[in-house]
Amino acid sequence: MSKSSCRLEPMTADHIDQVYAIETASFSQPWSREALEEEASGQYGAHYLTALEGDRVVGYGGFRQVLDEGHITNIAVAAGDRGRGIGKEILEGLIGLCPALGILYLTLEVRQSNEAAIRLYEGCGFTAAGVRPGYYEKPRENAVIMWKKLD
Repeated sequence: MSKSSCRLEPMTADHIDQVYAIETASFSQPWSREALEEEASGQYGAHYLTALEGDRVVGYGGFRQVLDEGHITNIAVAAGDRGRGIGKEILEGLIGLCPALGILYLTLEVRQSNEAAIRLYEGCGFTAAGVRPGYYEKPRENAVIMWKKLD
């Protein structure tokens, strides 16, 4: 897989329309536009990045910080841009933000059936630490809890 030609930038209000389009196309229970706007504002310890090609948002991801932990809330790539390594670039970009923020651990939940995402997280050093039964709806599914200790 070759490296994409995208650049990572902090998510701003200018990105919300495109981020929301990716969000609604990617998840069975997407976040609202208002929730994404709140995340982009950086409230409540939110840190988000967008992957851009020119002015086009091709993906985004972010986490919320609580003390020395970051909880990855979502990572999504536009359907036509998947398989190009963009998700990995976003994840690596998020990991790269952590040292300056004093984050020592990252955690996330992922659908048990989302093998591609699980492989991505494992490839970046996350390990499975448990299961949250029935965590997801539409369809109802268990979540795998994953953690990464940062060096």
